[in-house]
Amino acid sequence: MKRLSETWFADGYIDFEQKKYTLLAYLQEISKYFNQNMLYPQLADVVFHYNNLRAFRENKQLLSEKFPKHLTAVNLERLQLLYEQMSADDAVMREMEDIIEYAMHKMDHTIKSGTGLYEFVEEQLNIAPVGLVPLDMQEGYMLLRDGHYSETLVYYYRLTIFERHDERYRGIHTQYLAAYSKSIANTCENIKTELIRARNGILPNPAVYRVETDLTFPVTETLLPVAKRSLVKYLTINAA
Repeated sequence: MKRLSETWFADGYIDFEQKKYTLLAYLQEISKYFNQNMLYPQLADVVFHYNNLRAFRENKQLLSEKFPKHLTAVNLERLQLLYEQMSADDAVMREMEDIIEYAMHKMDHTIKSGTGLYEFVEEQLNIAPVGLVPLDMQEGYMLLRDGHYSETLVYYYRLTIFERHDERYRGIHTQYLAAYSKSIANTCENIKTELIRARNGILPNPAVYRVETDLTFPVTETLLPVAKRSLVKYLTINAA
């Protein structure tokens, strides 16, 4: 995938037309992936760049605690210097503002397209526990299956909590374990029994959830990322 640098809007010569074509080439490629029902990492990448632009526009002094943490100290210092230079040159400042305004508008359209696909996929997912659910749902197994129904993908999951600014977020870590081919013997209940037998020393009484859809989507790029986030939402609601 063609990528933009973290500070693409400020790199090199500040020229609206040049930045416009750089941006459009990038977004065109992102849209090609979306048209193939591939969401990640493309959607996350566009959102990252959109947030960079918003931070630069709204936080003129580029306070490091508010600007996205992915940027290095060198990039932050460079952007700070750039802003100071632009402040002394009205023409350059107007050019940069035009670039940012145009880019945010175009990225917003692309993000809405990606989130629309995300929401569609999410709506097609059915999540249900397999057997009895233990009191501790912080870790367990996710059984993922799409419309092909040719196999069930098994993932170990563990809920995580991370902090950003003054807020706490729930995330999820997954590890692929195995794929079970479709058969009378490989029901979700039987897979759970096999997991308990094989991994008794790790999780003797695990929480197990099936995540299924009648449609087919690319697993790595779409189905798995959406399933993970949907499971976090499901567990958060049902733990309340």
